[in-house]
Amino acid sequence: MDFSQTYFELFGLPQSYALDRNRLDTAYRELQNTVHPDRFAAQPEADQRVAMQWATQVNEAYQTLRHSVSRGVYLLKLQGIDAFDAANTKMAPAFLMRQIEWREALDDARSEKRIDALDALSDDLRAEHRRIEAHLAELIDHAHDFEMACEAVRQLRFMDKLIAEAGDVYEELES
Repeated sequence: MDFSQTYFELFGLPQSYALDRNRLDTAYRELQNTVHPDRFAAQPEADQRVAMQWATQVNEAYQTLRHSVSRGVYLLKLQGIDAFDAANTKMAPAFLMRQIEWREALDDARSEKRIDALDALSDDLRAEHRRIEAHLAELIDHAHDFEMACEAVRQLRFMDKLIAEAGDVYEELES
């Protein structure tokens, strides 16, 4: 195995945002079986260390590629771009307005203890997440518009956080 491989090469996948999750999962399980440190327990210490490094690399690669934001950040990094560069905070005004609306809707659902409103908001957030993911795939895989892809990655990260916050509100309301 070659530690200089990209995560996509490691799993034998094409380098693209659009990803076949089943192929990723299958490749991950196969690699885990190959490099799992337990398989090297009777080997010399140096071989055990290398196996541990490989297992760590495989786990890190898998976690990166399976999560939409991390995969986008990683693909941009392969292009030499830092998606979260502090100097680049550009965000579409329409998205900024929607952020305010979503936060207000979340606050209203929390204060009014309305699960139905939270359900509707959660559906809306998940649909927007899927839309941004599809747009990000288009930007990276086809248009190669990495500047706009950075903004889409930042939008996805916001959506992930807001979806998690909605989950927290569900827990609050159910207890």
